[in-house]
Amino acid sequence: MKKYKSSIIVGIIFFIIWEGIARYIDAMYILPSPSKILEKIWILREDLFLIHLPATLLVTFIGLILSIVLGVALAVAMNLSESIEKAIYPIVVVTQTIPITALAPIFVLWFGYSIWSKVLATVLMTFFPITINVYDGLRSTKREMEELLITYGASKKDIFIKLKLPSAMPYFFSALKITVSLSVIGAAISEWLGAQSGLGYFSKRMMTQLDGAAVFAPIVILSFVTIILVVIINILENKIIKWRNE
Repeated sequence: MKKYKSSIIVGIIFFIIWEGIARYIDAMYILPSPSKILEKIWILREDLFLIHLPATLLVTFIGLILSIVLGVALAVAMNLSESIEKAIYPIVVVTQTIPITALAPIFVLWFGYSIWSKVLATVLMTFFPITINVYDGLRSTKREMEELLITYGASKKDIFIKLKLPSAMPYFFSALKITVSLSVIGAAISEWLGAQSGLGYFSKRMMTQLDGAAVFAPIVILSFVTIILVVIINILENKIIKWRNE
């Protein structure tokens, strides 16, 4: 807790200033105060936590799992073959030049308001960090160590499992922290552009009613969800790669 003391103090000061400015302006439909946002979350807790949050989390987790599988598979394939790397790497980069806000409505046309239009938008937004980071991690192994294992009779499979995979794990977890945030954002954006449930959809609906506190409420919830997921990933990282600090 002491480690984050300064951050907590800065955060408290920020929210106090925000509260003061919001009360001074007195236009809650434009800039609601933190207290009003928390009050609105409590009033709408059943809709937010029982209907819309589960819908967003389902999209987030499915998109995250698919991104991990796709990203790791592409990274391994590019590491195993230079020809595959030359063919796939430019395409992977190009996918990130297409704005998700332009593709999400197209996905709605293809899949309707089903979960898969939102999952596809989330995957497109999140698989890139995992692909690039894991690929860099697999390439980070020292050539001398590979040659040493070869002299001891290690096969390519042994080198991959015992050397390259452990070297890529820190890169994977770093990418995962980024991807978690992006997956939540991707799910919310796709719901904003076309959905029948979810926190993004709820925020858009409240905007049409000029309810500023209700628009901010899903944002606050998504922020806390992201923080919790990143904390969980940090715990898993410390458990799985204990050797990192050695």
